[in-house]
Amino acid sequence: MRTLYIDCGMGAAGDMLTAALLELIPDQDKFIAEFNALGLPGIRMEQETSVKCGITGTHVSMLIDGEEEGEEHHHCHDGHEHHHHHHSGLADIEHIVSHHLPLDQRIKDDILVVFGLIAQAESQVHGMPITDIHFHEVGTMDAVADITAACMLMDRIRPCEVIVSPICTGFGHVHCAHGILPVPAPATALILKDIPIYSGRIEGELCTPTGAALLRHFATRFGQMPAMSVKAIGYGMGKKDFEAANCVRAMLGERGGATDSVIGLCCNVDDMTGEEIGFAMDRLFAEGAKDVYTVPIGMKKSRPGVMICVICKESDMDRIVHAMFRYTTTIGIRKTSYDRFVLSREEKKASSPYGPVRIKRSEGYGTIRAKAEYDDLERIARANNISLAEAAESIEFDGV
Repeated sequence: MRTLYIDCGMGAAGDMLTAALLELIPDQDKFIAEFNALGLPGIRMEQETSVKCGITGTHVSMLIDGEEEGEEHHHCHDGHEHHHHHHSGLADIEHIVSHHLPLDQRIKDDILVVFGLIAQAESQVHGMPITDIHFHEVGTMDAVADITAACMLMDRIRPCEVIVSPICTGFGHVHCAHGILPVPAPATALILKDIPIYSGRIEGELCTPTGAALLRHFATRFGQMPAMSVKAIGYGMGKKDFEAANCVRAMLGERGGATDSVIGLCCNVDDMTGEEIGFAMDRLFAEGAKDVYTVPIGMKKSRPGVMICVICKESDMDRIVHAMFRYTTTIGIRKTSYDRFVLSREEKKASSPYGPVRIKRSEGYGTIRAKAEYDDLERIARANNISLAEAAESIEFDGV
């Protein structure tokens, strides 16, 4: 099983996670070029070597209009210095991500779920509706860039599971736009609810809202590193120097025991149209559901109905329960815990006369499966006026 373990002994921030994940992929320059070609307004990613306590790693900078965030900019409680002139609401960020980034929908969904976690936390902290939240702390383009880059890298690495260590938050106080706040900052503390955290021995803010939201979204579970065969190690460096190495360490490898735990949530409805159910399913996927499906059922008074079923991680359950009540007409949701047997999953490239094709490869329990990505088959079939079957037959699976 392809396993990613993230060591957060010195907390986590968006740029540190991005840098650690970047070190895990072989084509780092190509990735940076692809990111810089996205067209994020005024944003450019740069990579540099950084040494902390004798450890060599990578520091990632997001240049805004050619200039890195500096001390002259407002220092906010997410641990980054941001330009003070750009405040964004969630709708602004959704517009940028949904309509202006040439990315696969699954990456866009990840980006929006991460921002949704931050928006919910800020909404609760400030006691105002989520639609009124303006992201002084995380809404500027550099934060959009950090989250976008991290989500793109997670999609590139495609681990079967992500295990995150207990998170060190630091301790003390930090200055922000609202005054002096305790560490972890209130929004960070809310995002990290029900996740194992500790203060450690370093005074200062080590975990930011952005870092916390990325970890919460992508983590399969939290705990110590399992027995695994490590294939690649990445060190993502922060800016500041402490007595301990200020870095996030990411370790990518293989381990046995391909099982995990998920939550099943189900509800029955008999008064929703097909369009309403389809919209609800889309929203549930956007909130982080691993799978959403429907089953036709018979209900009381001989009415035909639909059972809406959601599979999700336990860490996402509360958010998805809220979404199910919001987007469906149900008045009750059933919960079940499942242990799953899963095949390891990775994405490879295969060749064809029409160009490269992405292949989904799964392995485990004595079984190997390889299947072409439907979007690539559809593109080839349309462009060459052939059937999907003909497009599939043209793929050379040797070595995949």
